[in-house]
Amino acid sequence: MSHMEYGRLMAVDPDHVLRSAAALLTHKATATMDEVAKAAGISRATLHRHFAGRDALVRALESLGIAECEAALDAARLDEGTASEAVRRLVGAIEPAVGLLGFLYTENQLFEGEEQNAGWTLIDDRISALFRRGQLSGEFRIDLTPAWLTEALYGLLASAAWMVQSGKGAPKDFHYMIVELLLGGALRREES
Repeated sequence: MSHMEYGRLMAVDPDHVLRSAAALLTHKATATMDEVAKAAGISRATLHRHFAGRDALVRALESLGIAECEAALDAARLDEGTASEAVRRLVGAIEPAVGLLGFLYTENQLFEGEEQNAGWTLIDDRISALFRRGQLSGEFRIDLTPAWLTEALYGLLASAAWMVQSGKGAPKDFHYMIVELLLGGALRREES
């Protein structure tokens, strides 16, 4: 083995492999481990050394997705300004990760049984708290629970990601589509 080959073997960056897998699975959720390896520019054997199988890969992608969400929540400064402004910042901050999140959203085994990653609950709690803040300030209607508004946001993120990916919506419209529909439905109306 030449020095060059050895260097290449040693230099498999798991983060690069994960991001390659995320990019592929975002566009083709049924991609095989062979296709994932090819997309990452490594052999199937090398991929298998890092991730024992598809389930291990999906779990690693889940950890990446949770970390991306947490970073977006931090960047969005949820406690600053009005709740509506914070929702707008959140959608903008989460947009780069939405393909990966859309893929994870369809992986039912991540959300069944005892195996669920507690990271999702912490994210849910932070977003629910934002909607609750908007309700307490009189900004958002109180007949829709914070838990439902949180789930609705996830559904809109996944739907808008799919629209853009399938070519039915323009990437530049992603933020507008989500924010206008969610806030248009969540905002409190003046009682007549």
